[in-house]
Amino acid sequence: MNRTDRLLAIVLELQAHRRRRAADLASTFETSKRTIYRDIQALSEAGVPIVAAPGRGYALQEGYFLPPLSFSADEAMLLLLGADFLARQFDAQYRAAAEVAGRKIAAALPEARRAEVEALRGGIGFITPDAPGNPAVPDLLRRLRGAILARTTVRFTYHARYQARAPAPETPGEQHRARQADPYAIAQVAGAWYLVAYCHRRRAIRTFRFDRIADLETLPATFTRPADFRIGRRDGDDDRPIVVRALFDRAVARWVREAPSYFQVGAEERPDGLLVTLAVRREEEVLNWLLGWGGGVRVLEPASLRRRLVDEAAAILRRHGADGDGG
Repeated sequence: MNRTDRLLAIVLELQAHRRRRAADLASTFETSKRTIYRDIQALSEAGVPIVAAPGRGYALQEGYFLPPLSFSADEAMLLLLGADFLARQFDAQYRAAAEVAGRKIAAALPEARRAEVEALRGGIGFITPDAPGNPAVPDLLRRLRGAILARTTVRFTYHARYQARAPAPETPGEQHRARQADPYAIAQVAGAWYLVAYCHRRRAIRTFRFDRIADLETLPATFTRPADFRIGRRDGDDDRPIVVRALFDRAVARWVREAPSYFQVGAEERPDGLLVTLAVRREEEVLNWLLGWGGGVRVLEPASLRRRLVDEAAAILRRHGADGDGG
């Protein structure tokens, strides 16, 4: 980043935050505190009203704002594409906000720039499948957003796919339990919405799929989200004790890299194929993914998972008939 861009970025940073220390700015812009001191002096000499408080950092004088920003064609296009994408992914409230924001951005552009941006928008798009989902998801989005902002604990029934213990006799293979959790964030992965929250029962951060949440209610209790929480960091990486290693034939290796498992933690090219390492809490979490590759994969460890795959393959053979007639 050149100095001119950095000076503008410093003003924007101060405008976005009430106060920033020189060390914070140096970390943000990957430079030294000495450089930040010189930049602040240059901004002050240029007439930007920056107020310095010893030990507390820098702030803009109250009431000072930059004039409206001008966008390049690429910058405006990215903002408008983002508005288009969000308008399709969120509930009605945020969809309307995204549409209004897009119209404001477009209206602020000069006519010639607007035509250029519209031409670019016409050649780039996001296509998402219209898969039938839980009709309660929009309401969950709205309510969980409110709980995240208010830092309030929630309680809900969760239909877990895998069993930690013996399945309930009335619904084999599923686990219906009341969960109490502190909602930290929501995220969309491959078209599905997830809640990232601290689970009181597990005493750890867990991810809950919206489609499996029912009977959500907000509780009076409040919580404080950890300062080091990052939404990009997968929950419970240190709580996946089972290591799975699977060797994929070279014929399918490319497609495995294209569609990796969520639980994948490593991949290594070998002369005999692609060695994939996964970390899971339960073997069932990767059983179906491995079965999907048919004869193109061989599980090296653990031996118990190899036996599960053999048992599943035998069950498939029995169901469809050894002679292939389905009888």
